[in-house]
Amino acid sequence: MAKEAGLDLVEVAPTARPPVCKIIDFGKFLYKQKKQEHKQRSASKQQEVKAVRLSMRIGLHDMEVKAAKAKEFLADRNMVKVAMIMRGREMAYMNLAREKMNEFAAMLAEKGDIKESPKKQGNNLIMMINPK
Repeated sequence: MAKEAGLDLVEVAPTARPPVCKIIDFGKFLYKQKKQEHKQRSASKQQEVKAVRLSMRIGLHDMEVKAAKAKEFLADRNMVKVAMIMRGREMAYMNLAREKMNEFAAMLAEKGDIKESPKKQGNNLIMMINPK
């Protein structure tokens, strides 16, 4: 029947019992399939990791500004890496740094969840936040 119509016999679902076949133009079939795959790839956005840097001596207003920026990143479905840089004697006050990080995470609670709680990496304290 396919030869009479000048078309191709294409097996659409080979795993089905019995196998499903269609009589179609195979070139058009491949073209439509490629277009559909391209559309799906362009629709799915890769999740990026955006960074926000804080310091131990950051003021409340500055922290609110940084939190607003982090909320924008989370609204765009990006992960946020919060890094608190500690210099010199600040390293001795790790508990205060953790409190600041938790306070910052509380500001972002409505938009994101903590993926990794604050942990020390060299002179930095790092925390990862996922969008909700």
